[in-house]
Amino acid sequence: MAIIVELNKNTENRAKLVEEIVKLERKIFPKHESYAAFFDNELKRKNAGLLYLHADGDLAGYVMYSWPSSLYASITKLAVKEQWRKQGHGEALLKAAIQKCKTRKVSRIMLHVDPSRTPAVSLYKKLGFQVDRLIEGYYSLERHAYVMYLELNSN
Repeated sequence: MAIIVELNKNTENRAKLVEEIVKLERKIFPKHESYAAFFDNELKRKNAGLLYLHADGDLAGYVMYSWPSSLYASITKLAVKEQWRKQGHGEALLKAAIQKCKTRKVSRIMLHVDPSRTPAVSLYKKLGFQVDRLIEGYYSLERHAYVMYLELNSN
């Protein structure tokens, strides 16, 4: 059984959980793309949130989001442990984050994704995100990023 929980300052075993999330962050994302070094600071921001998914007592994945302005929100991270992929957990996390962003009354959700991460791009498109543009050299000289967005005001 899988459940999605919002991380907050009162979360039981918060330090241990953040440590697990940071470990997953380091494993999945290259060092220069990882929030691991300043993860806790990122979570303390008033305009940021994190949802995590527990499956069979294991941290299976997480999604971070923020709302830099009243106009839009950003999905800043989405990660699922390898053994929990292709089971709908990434989609469940993303849908939950979209719902959280909707409560902020923003009109658009933005994100960046490497076009070569085909499963991620497919998931975002499945949930209604559209490619806005390509930013060359976003992650590194040879790694680009799609800027994708989901319009909320038309829903």
